[in-house]
Amino acid sequence: MKKSAPASGNISGITPIGDRVLVRPQTAEEMGTITSFGIIIPETVKEEKSDRGIVIAVGQGKTGDDNKRIPMTVTEGDKVLYTKPWNDPIKIGGVEYYIVSESDILAIIN
Repeated sequence: MKKSAPASGNISGITPIGDRVLVRPQTAEEMGTITSFGIIIPETVKEEKSDRGIVIAVGQGKTGDDNKRIPMTVTEGDKVLYTKPWNDPIKIGGVEYYIVSESDILAIIN
């Protein structure tokens, strides 16, 4: 089982810049595909990486054409649905993270 990390907060000094977002993919247990007793729910199990995650840190926002900062829509701790990143994950303490653009985040999950 993967190690779990805090839902939010600065991870080892990584601070995204611009409109970038540091996301930790949700574990199977967090997504509800494994119960707290370790029972796997077969119809929801996937081999590929999660496309759901928790926002760990956000950049300060993108600068618009008028040189004004465009505020970020997502905040630390938000659960999000994001497109699969093309880049490899960043591994810190055995936990995987991705840095994605805010535009790669499709929705905030309530």
